[in-house]
This record gives sequence, C-alpha cells and structure tokens, in this order.
Amino acid sequence: MTATPLAKYLASNDKKIRDKAIQSLSQFLSDDSQDPISKPDMDKLWKGIFYCFWMSDKPLVQQALATDLAELLLNITSVSSSLSFLSGFWETTVREWSGIDRLRLDKYYMLVRRFVNATFRLLGRSDWDKSACDRCNEMLTRPGGPLCPTDIRVPTSLAYHLSDIFVDELEKALATASDPPILPAPLSTLLTPFFVMAARTPTSVTYKRIQSELFNPLLSALSSPQSIDADDQPPAKRMRLDPGVQQQYPTLVSNACFDSPSDGKIEGAVLRKKLLRRIFEIASEPDTRDSSRRKMYALFKESTEDDDAGEEG
Repeated sequence: MTATPLAKYLASNDKKIRDKAIQSLSQFLSDDSQDPISKPDMDKLWKGIFYCFWMSDKPLVQQALATDLAELLLNITSVSSSLSFLSGFWETTVREWSGIDRLRLDKYYMLVRRFVNATFRLLGRSDWDKSACDRCNEMLTRPGGPLCPTDIRVPTSLAYHLSDIFVDELEKALATASDPPILPAPLSTLLTPFFVMAARTPTSVTYKRIQSELFNPLLSALSSPQSIDADDQPPAKRMRLDPGVQQQYPTLVSNACFDSPSDGKIEGAVLRKKLLRRIFEIASEPDTRDSSRRKMYALFKESTEDDDAGEEG
C-alpha cells in the first residue's frame, strides 16, 4: 500500500476502516525496504492522520490513538525517517490548527504533548545526537514552525502550550527511559527554540508565558538544595535538606548537562549558571528585540543576585 490510498483510508468515516488503516500505517512506516516517503506523499499521509484523529470522539479512544500515533516515531527504524514523520506532524498541526473547533482543541493539545514526549525519547535513544537535535529545533523555529517568532500565521496558542509542557515532558521521558543509563539531556541545545522565541517574539504576552512557565520553574528546580545529591554532602549540610520538600523535575535535574552529553551530567547549580549566561548572551545579540533584551537582562540579574545571596547565606 502506498501513502495516497492509506491517507484516504485514515480519513474514512468508518471507524473500522480507520482502525485497520492505523495498523497498516505502522507496518508501512517501519518497512525498511521502501524508499523514503516524498514530501507530497508525507503531506497527504499527515492530512489523513490529522482527520483520523479528528474523528476519534471518545476520551479513551482519543488517548489510545494519540499514544499510538506518537509511538510511531519510535517504531520507525531510521532516525532520519522518524524526523521526517515528525516534520510532517508539525507542518500539518500548524496548518490545520486554526480550523480546530473549541470542543476538539483539548484532544489536539494532548496529541502535541504525546509527540513532544516521544520526540525526547527518540532523541535520548540516539544519545542526543546533535544533528538530530538541531533538526528538531529547526522544525520548531522555521517559518511555519510552532515556535517561529516572526511568522504571524502561526497560532500563539501552540507556543503557549509548548512552553507549558516542554520541561514536564522532558522529565517524564527521562524518568521512563526504557534503556538506561540514558546520557544527560543537553538543556541548552533543547531549549534553543525557546531562547530564540523569547528573544524575538513581537508580543510581551508570549515572552511572559515562556519565562513564567518554562524558564522560572526550571531555574528554580536547578537552584534547589535537593538538586545536589544529599549522599555527597558533608553531614552538617546534609541535615539542611528538607525531606518534606518535593524536588521539582528530580530526574531531569539529576541527569542533565549544558550541551555535551558525552561529558557527563552537571550539578544543578552549575548548570543553572551556565543557562543564565546563555540567556544573557542571547539577550546581547543584535536580532533580539529591545523589549525582550531588557527582560532577559533583568532575569539574568535577578537570578544571579539570588544565587550570590544564597551563597553568602
């Protein structure tokens, strides 16, 4: 079966036909003997997948289908082919987003969440291969990408949703890795689309969402005393760690680095300083908007002063 008839079956009004088409889709995508799917065929395929999901109308069915579709990223044997499939997902999602009615919006938010999670697991499985990470970042930030700061056609609600879920899903992906030990997640690399979006977005609301829902919680987690392994601390300091305080993003904080996974993980407070320095550097770039520059400098200054005060205390 080729992509064109498969797309037609995926968008069928008959659920039985759609269910069979999903099974065929998995076999089709994981068939190594086939030539890579052309861009026109991938577009047709994703249009069929989009409307297959559109017509799933029961919560449990929606959840199962969202999981099955995202897992296809991991079932495809070639990382390059997986990323082509992922590229089709983002292109179709952005293109069709404005046509999603209010009653269906939540299930598409769920589908985005599942794909973000599966993307992290795919990248982790590839040992955070830099070219694969860069390709994912390019999908997000290019014209038509959900985190493109200059394309007015891209719905801002997608950028908001990605800001809300990005670190949560990275934490989940690391915590559920099936093939540990997974190399440390390169936070500077993975956060690059948000650094770019924060620096260049023309709207203050978007910047505020990225800082409040992504930068601040992550920086806070990295600054927590519990981001330090208590067993490695001297007894006097170990007593100050409050066992009743739940560490936010514990797996991520204990298994992250700046941009070089092969060099091993970095302790939370050190990684926080490196990320703040990266924010400062991006704020200093000529393409950064003046309004964002001021806010990023302020974030750097306030966070650095907090760190200095904590060290003095």
